[in-house]
Amino acid sequence: MSSLDFVAYKGKKKIAEVQAIPDLQGAPLIETHAHLDMLEDPSLALARAAVVGISTVLTLTNLVEGAQATYEMLDVWREGAQNILDNAHVGPAVHLPDTYIITGVHPHNARLWTEAVEADLRRFAKDPRTVGIGEAGLDYYYDHSPREVQREVFARKLELASELDLPVVVHLRDAHEDGLRIMQEVGVPAAGAILHCFNKDLELAQPFIDLGCNLGFGGPVTFKNATDVKTAARNAPTGRFVVETDCPFMAPQPFRGQKCEPAHTLWVAQEVARLREVTLPVLARETTATARSIFKLPVAVDADAA
Repeated sequence: MSSLDFVAYKGKKKIAEVQAIPDLQGAPLIETHAHLDMLEDPSLALARAAVVGISTVLTLTNLVEGAQATYEMLDVWREGAQNILDNAHVGPAVHLPDTYIITGVHPHNARLWTEAVEADLRRFAKDPRTVGIGEAGLDYYYDHSPREVQREVFARKLELASELDLPVVVHLRDAHEDGLRIMQEVGVPAAGAILHCFNKDLELAQPFIDLGCNLGFGGPVTFKNATDVKTAARNAPTGRFVVETDCPFMAPQPFRGQKCEPAHTLWVAQEVARLREVTLPVLARETTATARSIFKLPVAVDADAA
């Protein structure tokens, strides 16, 4: 069994059979929310994403937790991934995913926002690999930063996203009411917004959708008892949602409990396709078109070949 195989575990016991890889039939699929810098081996993760057909990976940085390293290492990780693929002799049909960066300050770190951090955001926004601002938002579950500070910084990041003409990736945890109010007052950037890791019902999502936001469905949509988010994924308007992982967190079934990785986006997409009663290639193309529109992404090499 090679490092490019996909195996599920039950507790600490390895399930013997390699997981069947859902077939995209050549359709492109974009992983819209990864944290490559948090993975043990980003190069291997990108190679494994290539094997299952992920065409593009968007990775998040945190301006107060070493964002510069991601910009410096991205090409190194990609080179390492290509070497893995070459040594594995996977064949010419397997293409390394395109990679782009979303940069910002997580709500946990809102207390660390300064004029210097804002200057860093403006500087990184000029990098052609930067396609969005995030994570922005509010987290009232952990309250690692004072709530009033979180609200002020969220509003400022919305203003900057509009000024810089970049979409914003929004993190809201136990804070949707305040988040909606701020987005109503400040406005959603014309470039768009994604409610990252959406795991609530469609009734809660609707006023955000009405504002112009999109939903990001990740691992939780595959969880057995996640009734609300399954219903939201089934009924969300076409063209108003994307798929993601938030790796290394919240791996989807059948990998729940393991470290998540960009390749697992495929299993998220498979579940959303099942819920919406469409084929996986159809779902992949729809979500890819939405992500490309929001983040102004070019078509990946050979991604639409089939």
